[in-house]
Amino acid sequence: MSLLKGASWWAATREQNFEVTHSSPQGLSSQEASLRLRIQGRNLIGSKKSYSALVLLGNQLRSPIVILLIAAAIVSFCLHDSTNGMIILTIILISSLLGFWQEFGAAIEIEKLQSRVEVLSIVLRDHLPTKIPFDEVVPGDVILLSAGSGVPADCFLFEGRDIFVDEALLTGETFPVEKILGTLPTETNLSKRTNAVFQGTHIVSGSGKALVLQTGEETQFGAFASRLRLGPEQTDFEHGVRNFGNLIIRITLVLTILVFGLNVFLSKPILDSFLFALALAVGLTPELLPAIISVNLASGARRMAAKKVIVKRLVSIENFGSMDLLCSDKTGTLTEGNVKLSACLDVDGNSSNAVLIFAAINANFQTGFQNPVDDAIKAATKDLTLDAIFLDEMPFDFFRKRLSILAKVAGQNVLIVKGAFNQVLDACTTCETSIGNRSPLQEHQEAVRVKYAEFSSRGLRTLAIATKVLGQEQKIDRSDEMELTFRGFLLFADPPKVGIAETIKELKDLGVALKIITGDNQLVAAEISRQVGFHEPRILTGPELHHVSDEALPQLAHFTDIFSEVEPNQKERIIRALKKVGHVVGYLGDGINDASALRAADVGLSVQGAVDIAKDSADIVLLDPDLEVLIAGIREGRKTFANTMKYVFMATSANFGNMFSMAGASLLLPFLPLLSKQILLINLLTDLPEMAIATDSVSEEAILRPQRWDIDYILKFMLRFGLLSSIFDFATFAILRYQLHASAELFRTGWFVESVVSASLIVLIIRTPGPSWKNKPSPALLGLTVAVVILTLIFPYSPFAGLFGLVPLPGSSMAIMGTIVWIYACSAELLKHHFFKSKIPKTAAIGVKI
Repeated sequence: MSLLKGASWWAATREQNFEVTHSSPQGLSSQEASLRLRIQGRNLIGSKKSYSALVLLGNQLRSPIVILLIAAAIVSFCLHDSTNGMIILTIILISSLLGFWQEFGAAIEIEKLQSRVEVLSIVLRDHLPTKIPFDEVVPGDVILLSAGSGVPADCFLFEGRDIFVDEALLTGETFPVEKILGTLPTETNLSKRTNAVFQGTHIVSGSGKALVLQTGEETQFGAFASRLRLGPEQTDFEHGVRNFGNLIIRITLVLTILVFGLNVFLSKPILDSFLFALALAVGLTPELLPAIISVNLASGARRMAAKKVIVKRLVSIENFGSMDLLCSDKTGTLTEGNVKLSACLDVDGNSSNAVLIFAAINANFQTGFQNPVDDAIKAATKDLTLDAIFLDEMPFDFFRKRLSILAKVAGQNVLIVKGAFNQVLDACTTCETSIGNRSPLQEHQEAVRVKYAEFSSRGLRTLAIATKVLGQEQKIDRSDEMELTFRGFLLFADPPKVGIAETIKELKDLGVALKIITGDNQLVAAEISRQVGFHEPRILTGPELHHVSDEALPQLAHFTDIFSEVEPNQKERIIRALKKVGHVVGYLGDGINDASALRAADVGLSVQGAVDIAKDSADIVLLDPDLEVLIAGIREGRKTFANTMKYVFMATSANFGNMFSMAGASLLLPFLPLLSKQILLINLLTDLPEMAIATDSVSEEAILRPQRWDIDYILKFMLRFGLLSSIFDFATFAILRYQLHASAELFRTGWFVESVVSASLIVLIIRTPGPSWKNKPSPALLGLTVAVVILTLIFPYSPFAGLFGLVPLPGSSMAIMGTIVWIYACSAELLKHHFFKSKIPKTAAIGVKI
């Protein structure tokens, strides 16, 4: 919402903007902010996902087939068949309540888990810096901005220095945009509004304060998203669900229309034929799939949270299981992440106290984002007394790759520059040797580069320090970073984690290849990669990437192990190239420059200690930056996918077989083989055990490979097992009709019992590719299956049997039904063994084997 709808606030002065928002540089009071939040609404684009009971219950009743059944029940009431209408409505209500109960519990659980990684913004409330969720920011708030923070709303920048903002998500501009205080003309284009920061962007460097003018739908990003109806890219799993749904819809429509038309043609009652066709549609439709997916995802998210993995976007769990390629920086994942200052050396390679002091001044006076390098310098020099006065600063950015501090040292204004070796060396013209002589750098340049290569080849991250004495200047700009004096080297050690080589091998055994993307030079990257288990790694550098075309990069990236000296804007390009080859790519990043790569990846992974923009862009947040935690998450993702696929296999094989059999029998018999209410009851009873799928154990075979949807594979499974089910259905039909000479009621009862018992037991058989007796089902799944079987066997003898048109079965008939089911179960076990052994998925990353 906005207090300035339609106003050109970038063209107003600081005072005018504060006046119109009824705010001040000290921000709002908590009371005023709460009032504005109630009036203006939350800072959201679109409505926040609702988990209200009524909405979720309504979702259960939105299916067109369910609506048609409700209409059919109403028709039954109008035709004075109130018993049939009441039974249909009751079964629909029970099924809907079961789905609602599952989804509501899952939704509440997920909401609690996701609150653990909520992205916060720092605002001034009651004159004090206060952290609040992004959606609680209101017009008039004063936001404190710093490197790494996301921008929660459209804001007028009224205080700041050296602020560069990544606006790629909004404007498509690749490079960060510098922000300058002031007032602009009204007609200034969005990309030229240098006094404004916008929602959806993030701060790359610098710090400042900004006044919130527009929130939610009134922001530039909100308007942009509304026009294009922006949303997250559809995941591989969501694409699979959609394709599966389209397949079922086509089969259901063809079969339902055909059955209804033929039954009417055979002069059977129109209403009964219509209800029968609708019931067949319900039987064919895996209507519990949304609830099963929700419960599986919620259960997976809960298990992952117990293993220090928090899921922000639920469907990413399935992609986590499908992931076959992980791209990651080395710091904190492959290495200890505890960077230590190993040595401070002069030009000649001798230990230098002067270099140490200059490094300490530079690190302690910098006000940009926290980073391991400066933290290591501070830790190493914590007992050092720095006789220096801070004057000015040019923060680090990812293009200069330098951090410059102007400080008064020993009575002189000294510019101290620290940064990447090549970028600092290129700005130097002289160097100072260990004996204090200053000479042209050209005389020492070759020796200096040899030392740099030597340090790097030992796996040491090497930075350079340079200085320049200025006159009386109190401010600096980029033009001052030239004609510097090279002072020496800063060497940092970050050893590989203990056991990391074994962890990487475990990843490989799970079918997940690791690629390292780092800003370090190729010598450091090569040495560290060898230490963690890479043998003769293939390395591609950032400068080399500039000369590789977009057409050639996918194949080149596929065969590359290490990407070194990579610039921020190259990370996303690498990720997208790898996706083009067919990989499901995970990207683990925690820095300011990782946001675009995180969004581009199939699975964006960050860590709890990451900058806000990284956590906000990620799908999954690791509470511990450790590959072991990641491996645990991958295994849980695959378990979740496997349990989802179990339901798909169960629903399609048993449902398709039963419904196809009933459709065929309806054309051969003088009466309908089952009444619509009986079909609905069968559907309800067979759904009950499947609701416990999320609790089921998963065989190790389902975890050893990445998992992906394959509709052709599912269709083959459905046809094979559906055909087997139909064979035994027709055997039941023949025995009941021609051997026992069953009446319509007895026929329906026998088929009802056989259908429910066989469909329930098949759950226990096809849930695992190995022998059913070796991989035990969960207690909940086994208990519900046994309960449904017992209920089905006694139901024809209960007082409620007559309501459903069922009659008691003679003992001989019950024995025959039991024999048919037993032979069917044994046949299904044999078919399963043959199918899973002989059917090879199209890719190694299929994972539909359960």
